[in-house]
Amino acid sequence: MLIPFRFSPVAIAVAAAVASIASVASVPSAYAQTEVVKPASAEEAAKIPSVPPSRKADAPSKENVQKVTISGGRSDIDERRQSTAAKLIFGREELDRNGDTNIGDVLKRLPGVTIGGRPGRGGDIRMRGMGNGYTQILINGERAPRGFSMDSLTPDQVERIEIVRGAVAEFSTQAIAGTINIVLREEYKQKTTDLKFSLGSEQGRLAPNLSITMPGEIGNLSYAFSGSVFQNRQHDESTTYTTEKDVNGQDALMQNQADQTNRQTTGINLAPRLNYRFENGDTLMLQPFLMHSRSDSDSRSEVDQLFRSDTYRGTTPYVLANANAHAETSFLRGFGNWQHRFENNAKLTVRFGGGLGKMDNSSTRTQFDTMGKQIDLITDVNNTRDSSLNTGGKYMLPYGEGHTLAAGWDMEFGRREQTRVSLDNGLPQFAESGDNLDARTRRLAAFVQDEFDINPQFAAYAGLRWEGIHTSSTTAKGVVTNDSTVVSPILQGVWRIPDSKDQIRLGFSSTYRAPALNDLIALPSISNLNTPTRPDRTGNPNLKPELSKGIDLAFEHYLSRAGIVSANLFVRNIDDLIRRTTEQVVTAQETRWVSSPKNIGHAVTKGIELEAKFQLQEFFPDAPSVDFRSNYSRFWSKVDDILGSNNRLDQQPTQTANFGVDYRLSGVPLTLGGNVNWTPAYYTQTTNAQLNYTGIKRQLDLYALWKFNPNLQIRLSANNLTANDSISNSLVTTGGINHIDYNDAKTYKTLTLRVEMKI
Repeated sequence: MLIPFRFSPVAIAVAAAVASIASVASVPSAYAQTEVVKPASAEEAAKIPSVPPSRKADAPSKENVQKVTISGGRSDIDERRQSTAAKLIFGREELDRNGDTNIGDVLKRLPGVTIGGRPGRGGDIRMRGMGNGYTQILINGERAPRGFSMDSLTPDQVERIEIVRGAVAEFSTQAIAGTINIVLREEYKQKTTDLKFSLGSEQGRLAPNLSITMPGEIGNLSYAFSGSVFQNRQHDESTTYTTEKDVNGQDALMQNQADQTNRQTTGINLAPRLNYRFENGDTLMLQPFLMHSRSDSDSRSEVDQLFRSDTYRGTTPYVLANANAHAETSFLRGFGNWQHRFENNAKLTVRFGGGLGKMDNSSTRTQFDTMGKQIDLITDVNNTRDSSLNTGGKYMLPYGEGHTLAAGWDMEFGRREQTRVSLDNGLPQFAESGDNLDARTRRLAAFVQDEFDINPQFAAYAGLRWEGIHTSSTTAKGVVTNDSTVVSPILQGVWRIPDSKDQIRLGFSSTYRAPALNDLIALPSISNLNTPTRPDRTGNPNLKPELSKGIDLAFEHYLSRAGIVSANLFVRNIDDLIRRTTEQVVTAQETRWVSSPKNIGHAVTKGIELEAKFQLQEFFPDAPSVDFRSNYSRFWSKVDDILGSNNRLDQQPTQTANFGVDYRLSGVPLTLGGNVNWTPAYYTQTTNAQLNYTGIKRQLDLYALWKFNPNLQIRLSANNLTANDSISNSLVTTGGINHIDYNDAKTYKTLTLRVEMKI
């Protein structure tokens, strides 16, 4: 039985956000360009169930404003305000603030973004709490390669992050929750070389990281070489308490399992960029991206079986298991972009690229019984090769009064070759173990869009995109194919309120979520501890895409010092929802629990996203140089075909919040800051038979930055200072069996010293 407890909320964050929104409403809206302020956040808590036992932003002078004007560039806030589509932009200021070593730590503080998994261990990136493919992740406007982890990408290699809350026709509309576009380093305007070295420590285990960016120019050719190398060592501990009752309600299993893992990962990232300007004004950009990582781990599992009934299914229980694993991952991705301008101010942009991916994984697990006798030797070898080619283009033509018409195309061809062999004491673990998978995908798309200014106050955007995906694969069972086509109309508008900088946005869009390749066609993934909550996983070639229609409504109030207060409302209706279901399957050796995806029906999700970021001097000119950043999001969702009060979208939390402060001391080149990230605990009824619980996530990050001179600064940061345990549990009731797993995993604080130089 799940036992609730109360968590005392940190109400200061909520009070700060509410007070800022209320007070901002009375601030004059005189337009002025200044530097961008950082985001702020709110925090509160709620009742949640638990588990059972066992800069300073100096007041801008005229001189400062003049400097901005000379640069000719617009701030992130200005870019956001001028965009017709609802788009949030976060540049180098946000990327550099906390001295993060991976993009995931940056993303978790942005409005409406959450990161799955335990703090410090990465996880899937979610907008509006929706993961599992609802959030589209792009790199330079193109879909990230399969198997690519954002945790392997360092902030030093990124120019900016763009968050598109609705949809735009030139990007794929596989974005029910929205799109996050990671733009890699662009043409460098400065002449200095940036060199950054950081040394992190987690439980005394050191993690060095070195990155460098070297710009240059030779005639019409400009370039920027960006690269980084890193290594980290990690130790993980978790405990799982399991209980199971049989069809008669009698105890069938009670056990404790303790797991420990040591892991070392080494990697390198390279992202050079070349820009060439031809005599006729055409430009050509080439940007290859290379990532390689290697990981080795060893783990130990000890099982204390308190009770096991004679009728309990399964083989001889093990009490000790030792395992080791090796993984190597390499990605080579090429981006190309050619632009030509015509005499009528039209512009043609052609994109081209391709990629290669190589993922080799192997593991060995040895299990022993109570007498120390080896009872199982489980080996798993999984080798995957991915390749892709893509091209796209856009022709833009200004016409009439304030219209910009654009039309374009996208084409992508991909292939995956996978070989997996899973053996238990030399025998296949599953009927299809040892099969080879050869899968091919083809994605074609065409779009047209018109962005137009109706009058000085009102601008609109209309777009239409057709997209078709063909997937085919060959396995021992034969050829499997899946085809889907989607037409997505999009309409967005922005009304700039007269005599102010405030504006209201409204958007309607049709989006979809295509089934993942591994959901359509996948070699079975074998669970060493096969239970209803740790089942084997396989695919379903008959899946249909999820289709969504959505509305976004937002109010934005822009402050005179580049701050902003905004509120965004959204609703998404989703048909043909995909959800994994778990059931028992009879294999050649035994009966096993197997999880496979299915289309189960209709769902709806809605929410509100609040954001406030401002300088304290906005309201009190003589106040210290303190910047506040806050955001708070509340989500609701319901899946019609699943019973229960917690029939939410899978893994979507009810709320999330951030609250951050930056304080630049007067007379001292020191900046202090920090951020609190909070996601409360929540239940999810994933199927009628399974209820999952995810515990509260609280992360406190602090930093101190000392600037010796414009070319040298040192940053000390501490992440996840509270290091709270990550709690989760799962209840499965099926076939008369009642099975509960309670999991408690340790998390750890990380200290990082970072030296940043310009040479």
